[in-house]
Amino acid sequence: MARYEADLTIIGAGPAGLYGAYYAGFRGLKVAILDSLPEPGGQVAALYPEKLIFDVAGFPAVKGQDLIERCVAQAAPYDPTYLLGHRAETLDKQEDGSFVIGTHKGAEVATKAVVITGGIGTFTPRPLPDADDFEGKGLVYFVRELEVMRDKDVLIVGGGDSACDWALNLEGIARSITLIHRRDRFRAHEDSVTKLMASSVRVMTFTEVARIHGHDGVETVEVFDNRTDERETLKVQAVVAALGFKSDLGPLKSWDIAIDRRHVLVDTRMETSIPGVFAAGDITEYEGKVRLIAVGFGEAATAVNNAAVYIDPDARVFPGHSSG
Repeated sequence: MARYEADLTIIGAGPAGLYGAYYAGFRGLKVAILDSLPEPGGQVAALYPEKLIFDVAGFPAVKGQDLIERCVAQAAPYDPTYLLGHRAETLDKQEDGSFVIGTHKGAEVATKAVVITGGIGTFTPRPLPDADDFEGKGLVYFVRELEVMRDKDVLIVGGGDSACDWALNLEGIARSITLIHRRDRFRAHEDSVTKLMASSVRVMTFTEVARIHGHDGVETVEVFDNRTDERETLKVQAVVAALGFKSDLGPLKSWDIAIDRRHVLVDTRMETSIPGVFAAGDITEYEGKVRLIAVGFGEAATAVNNAAVYIDPDARVFPGHSSG
């Protein structure tokens, strides 16, 4: 059984976790980072590495994978221990207030404090009904590489941020883009919707997929107006079903930690209901919570600074600026 020791263990190697690793190193803490995925980056690297992100300070626009690489480089001088492909399974608090984390591969991490930045936990895409036969044959639920859509006629299904972002990002790459949404109100950011409506993308509201047709892959998609049942057949070679994701916090639900649906409750110090266990990023919940990567960075810094005091009560919560 592999055993590791750390001052602080971060569960989740997404942007907030990686920034937390940098900040913990800045505070002189030895850090271990656990993530069930085989590479750092969390949802950003796994789902949309080429999608442009616009809400990170200092970057008018940055590709998801570029942001992750910069976060990894920022933490690198402090040499965090990465345990990738390890899902945190158990959390046992010791008499001295420290913890032992067990992974699904049998590894153990002895740590003085914990910061959970696990995003939305284990996530699976919401499927497009009656379309299983076309998965991997033209039907996808996210676009990791924009170039795979080069010169294709693409249908995007959905009305959230991912649907709008992929439609806009594929302009100039795909031959044609059609986006359908079952309502005329979008969940996406208003700015993205405004840009979508001004783009070359054909937008069809109150429209849903009736059936996908094709032999060895997607060839046409029959869609219908859900108010009138009027039908239209679209000639496309790719369908992006951006219908969101179902999440499961998995083992975290057995840790006796206060959870509101799929989010971990925290106080103003980003501490959970278990003293010494903190959280940051999309996984957290508190009054007024805003789920942005930029907010996750600030929460990670708050969590790490307060974890430093949990580890050493004589330490200061705010150690001073890191501007050198």
